[in-house]
Amino acid sequence: MPVILEISTSLDGFVAGPNVSVDNPMGDGGERIHDWLFGAKTMADSAIIADLLDHLGAVILGRRTFDLGEGPWGDDPPFPVPCFVLTRRPRPPVVKKGTTIAFVDRGIEAALDLAKQAAGDKNVLIMGGANVARQYIKAQLLDEIHIHLAHQLLGGGDRLFEDAGALRLHKVRVVESTAVTHLKFRVLNGSSE
Repeated sequence: MPVILEISTSLDGFVAGPNVSVDNPMGDGGERIHDWLFGAKTMADSAIIADLLDHLGAVILGRRTFDLGEGPWGDDPPFPVPCFVLTRRPRPPVVKKGTTIAFVDRGIEAALDLAKQAAGDKNVLIMGGANVARQYIKAQLLDEIHIHLAHQLLGGGDRLFEDAGALRLHKVRVVESTAVTHLKFRVLNGSSE
């Protein structure tokens, strides 16, 4: 079961625009980098989404992403699998349609262990936000990185790779779409070529 960072970003490296709030969960202009996912889709975009969902076993996300998404998601969150929220503010699990959302306050490795157990032989996805992504990059706990590079410039917001550290990557696939380029990389360990 691979551990995959799955995230959309603008050409200038932002995963959300400036001024993120409950009323503006993706920040100013941030919804544009997610149009391929929530808006009009090409056949290529739809195939990427179908593949993601077919192999999805569990999701790890940050508390800020959960707090900003909980209202818009309502009782039907976008992930029909167990979700684990990294947090410093524990709370009881939340049961929603198709999933249970657990809050983990013991760090990224504890959340990953729980997600792997829940995922079985399927993928564990690390998603939103940039801070959570950087923690898993720095800890070198990823097997793959899937970046959905939106053909947009946001000019500010939450930078994905700000002080993220270094990883060696091998390009596996590039899929072109009208509004986004889907990039799939395998993370190489120290002995890989």
